[in-house]
Amino acid sequence: MSPSRSIPLAELSSDVVQRKAVAAHEALGQGASVDGKLRGVVHDSWLRSLAFLPDPSSARARLFCSEEELESYRQAHPLAAVMPVIDRLLVQPSLESGMLVAVGDENGRLLWVDGDRDLRWRAEGMLFVAGADWSEASVGTSAPGTALALQHSVQIAGAEHFSPQVHPWSCTAVPLHDPDSGTVLGVIDITGTADAVATHTLSLVQAAVAAAEAQLSIHRLRSRLPAVGRTRSPRTRASLYRNSLQILGTDHGIVHAGGSSLELSLRHAELLTLLALHPEGLTADQLAGMAYSGDASVTTIRAEMLRLRRVLVGHGDTIVPQSRPYRLPAELVVDAVQVLNYLHRGAHRMALGIYRGPVLPRSQAPAITRLRVEVSALLRDAVLNDGAADTVLQYLALAEAEYDTEAWQLALRVLPPRSPRRAAVVAHAEWLEGELSTPSSPGSRAPHAR
Repeated sequence: MSPSRSIPLAELSSDVVQRKAVAAHEALGQGASVDGKLRGVVHDSWLRSLAFLPDPSSARARLFCSEEELESYRQAHPLAAVMPVIDRLLVQPSLESGMLVAVGDENGRLLWVDGDRDLRWRAEGMLFVAGADWSEASVGTSAPGTALALQHSVQIAGAEHFSPQVHPWSCTAVPLHDPDSGTVLGVIDITGTADAVATHTLSLVQAAVAAAEAQLSIHRLRSRLPAVGRTRSPRTRASLYRNSLQILGTDHGIVHAGGSSLELSLRHAELLTLLALHPEGLTADQLAGMAYSGDASVTTIRAEMLRLRRVLVGHGDTIVPQSRPYRLPAELVVDAVQVLNYLHRGAHRMALGIYRGPVLPRSQAPAITRLRVEVSALLRDAVLNDGAADTVLQYLALAEAEYDTEAWQLALRVLPPRSPRRAAVVAHAEWLEGELSTPSSPGSRAPHAR
């Protein structure tokens, strides 16, 4: 998907565009509206940034870990496997071209920054370095953070940046997706002067991302083959994957670990979810209170945990629960938690993109029920508050929105009169009105109230 824009990208660094962006900063400082002064993609990003940062001058990057922690984290990250491709296609050419290449994780935290040596020294002044958080929540509008928030390519020039500290710079960023699941693994960014937002720069980064995604697929295919006649680093297989648990829109959790997938029973999915949500560990009593709506004995929990261990033991030690207290030995990424993280960062479009339905719909476990209500309600509120036609329509495609009268009425208000999608929305709204106005007969399906 191409970046949202109302002017050609070649003109992003023009005096006209930059003067309008400077005027927008002045208007913001005076408490006036910035409407009409910014491209749509930048205007929307500024609004999200203001939700995190009350003043652009307060928007500054910050380090999220120590050097030792950074090295450990990035070597275990799936993007480590494709860094040779990024180095060959982007980093090496940038050494003499006055550009920086940054690779960040899915949360906008920079893992690698390389390129022109003089430029790297200058960039340190605004903490554009490996180990720094460049998400919208931290620095406001910038190509890496905004590309992740929107889940598509973005170019930001000069004064379009939310933070005045970043105004001397321009940047292009493209998200990199997991070739198997389609989820965002991270972002690749080119930062520098006006050339960093040239049209050919965007094409170059998009091509590099495509090559990196293809290379990751090849690495994964090779990792599944028997290691005959070749050597393999003991860390190679782990670095290609991130252990994860899918609980959205399914009654059977699916755990992914080390290149294989396993479908879990509802009870085992509940228990594994609770352990993933509490990395510090849980006692048997705590697990019983979270997993069972009635009284449950410690013996019941211990027996169920023993069965869960037996199910998981053949799929790698990193997902087999330990005891005293019950805990997981390594991080397990839960898709519902990813949705919440995106929502808390204001990235509701990304949250909606990975939302597949309610959390374990048939589960009656108290803690799972609370999580299901929280995720569904926060996502709905974010979509309705956004009010963008494409976002609302994407939400209405969910089964849980079938009887959401407010959402369907909102779609009617935001869709243009001549939109080809309007007829279907009108038809459903009229059907819904008839359904809700007809008294329910015994045994008939009750509409889902919102």
